[in-house]
Amino acid sequence: MEYYLAIDIGASSGRHILGHYKDGNIHLEEIYRFENGVEKRNNHLCWDLNKLYKEIINGLKKCKEIGKVPKYMGIDTWGVDFVLLDKEDVILGDSVSYRDSRTAGMNQFVQEKISNTDLYKRTGIQMQPFNTIYQLMAIKKNNATILEKAESFLMIPDYLNFLLTGYKCNEYTNATTTQLVSIETKQWDYELLDRLGFKKNIFKDLSKPGSIVGDLKPELESLIGFNLKVVLPATHDTGSAVMSIPVTHSDFLYISSGTWSLMGIESITPIHTVESFYKNFTNEGGYGYRYRFLKNIMGLWMIQNVRHDLNDTYSFSELCDLAKDADDFPSRIDVNDPCFLAPENMTKEIKRYLVRTNQKIPETVGELAACIYQSLAKCYADIAREIEYLTGKKYSVIYIVGGGSNANYLNELTAKTTGKKVYAGPSEATAIGNIAAQMLQSQVFSSIDEARVCINQSFHITEYNF
Repeated sequence: MEYYLAIDIGASSGRHILGHYKDGNIHLEEIYRFENGVEKRNNHLCWDLNKLYKEIINGLKKCKEIGKVPKYMGIDTWGVDFVLLDKEDVILGDSVSYRDSRTAGMNQFVQEKISNTDLYKRTGIQMQPFNTIYQLMAIKKNNATILEKAESFLMIPDYLNFLLTGYKCNEYTNATTTQLVSIETKQWDYELLDRLGFKKNIFKDLSKPGSIVGDLKPELESLIGFNLKVVLPATHDTGSAVMSIPVTHSDFLYISSGTWSLMGIESITPIHTVESFYKNFTNEGGYGYRYRFLKNIMGLWMIQNVRHDLNDTYSFSELCDLAKDADDFPSRIDVNDPCFLAPENMTKEIKRYLVRTNQKIPETVGELAACIYQSLAKCYADIAREIEYLTGKKYSVIYIVGGGSNANYLNELTAKTTGKKVYAGPSEATAIGNIAAQMLQSQVFSSIDEARVCINQSFHITEYNF
């Protein structure tokens, strides 16, 4: 059996998922799972990349242990975060998370070099305070010696690939989240880098998803007991998730639903008009240079944190059931309000928001969950209308992929508030898209459309009517 390994690392956990192709279907098996999260270091929220690397190796050892050795593997993670390496390939400074506050006020320094509208015209990427461009500006303003010493810039999956293979490359889809890639050339915008005072030589030429990075380093081959080829999927997890949308026509909206909800359309050409700028839509890169024209929504981050506030007493399914029982709870929040990005306590933050806006305070867990889910659904409906306005096109269906596709109550609300048919699944969207890219590289499939037809018949899709 020819196995393909997706290593999908999110903000709270990572998984090793093996896939293989048999009898016309893709089959998945999760073989290893590990925890991830930020930790306070030098007054910043940071990632423990050494731990992530060790967990990747542990999962590879597990493949050998169970006798299912992959021929290919690919890593995907969240976007925007990165490391800078010195001439000895040692990380400079800390591996700071996008949820850290170091980017506060950095937009004004970027605007001194280029206006927000011109930046959007050049990159097509929405202004988000945590984008890489503002993180780099924070380093330039607060610790310029780090940039001076830097010899390499690598996004998180690029760095993990480097540790595995010894080869450095910057993958295209994740690089677009930096807000430093030209929407015209699909390479780094070197003139922009110059204007901002960032060293151009630290950025590698962008590699397309589907490219081979290399084999494992000899010492790793000895350690785990086998070799394989490291392939670039869409290393930005949303890019991989969107690859798994199980449809070949273009008449659909999608929501990649997880910690973040990314709602948009897939487009062959970018949409970076003045109107889309003011609506804060982005054009992230996708497999085959397709664009993900979408808007970021805070997503299930809020319900995940509320669950932690409750000591993880309830499952997500139970929270959905409790919310449905409190369906008539009237209060709503702006799920994209910055106060919800990284609060000390999400439950208290929601209640403070409702006090500020003179709304009813939830008294039960069900009312609190209903407030979140109802507010998310309202946000989805608002964004669906914005997309239809910006594209001049009506969309009849929404495909929800990712872990959030299991949230039945939210799916029902989405169909109801948008007035559109909802198809939910597959839930393992990111891993499936990652594996599909590997299968495309090894010619199991000849096109994305062929892969998506296979995904449609391989995984359960649930239909919700309004």
